[in-house]
Amino acid sequence: MTEGKSEPEVVFTLERIYLKDVSFEAPNSPASFGAPASPQVEIQLGLTHSAVQAEQGLYEVVLAVTATAREQAKTVFLVEVKQAGMFQIRGVPEDVLARALETTCGHALLPFAREVVNDLVVKGGFPQLLISPINFEGLYEQKLAHQKQQVVQ
Repeated sequence: MTEGKSEPEVVFTLERIYLKDVSFEAPNSPASFGAPASPQVEIQLGLTHSAVQAEQGLYEVVLAVTATAREQAKTVFLVEVKQAGMFQIRGVPEDVLARALETTCGHALLPFAREVVNDLVVKGGFPQLLISPINFEGLYEQKLAHQKQQVVQ
């Protein structure tokens, strides 16, 4: 019988999805409802993660989405959503863990954040706002390239 090292079991589970923070403002309502042109909408994203119980492989990932609609110099609406999730990830190397936290977890959270943003905008009296799919892999690669560039300088 050959005794070999067995690879650790890889675990990736979504334990819980929850809203961490949410805000909606429509500072110029009801005047902004009659605006003839459609406002310019800017979407900003942020993704953070932290170990909750590292020995258990539990991590919290928070996807922050900010949607700001402006008509000329006036803010039509501002939505801020922090959609969070608890993920259990074990049995993967550190570099794979970092990639999973910033890409796979981001993909898992985006549909929930997208729904909350759209619901708030519609309940605020505005037409639906659909956030386009996000390439989290591309964003992660950009982040790595930026970090490498910072080291070189």
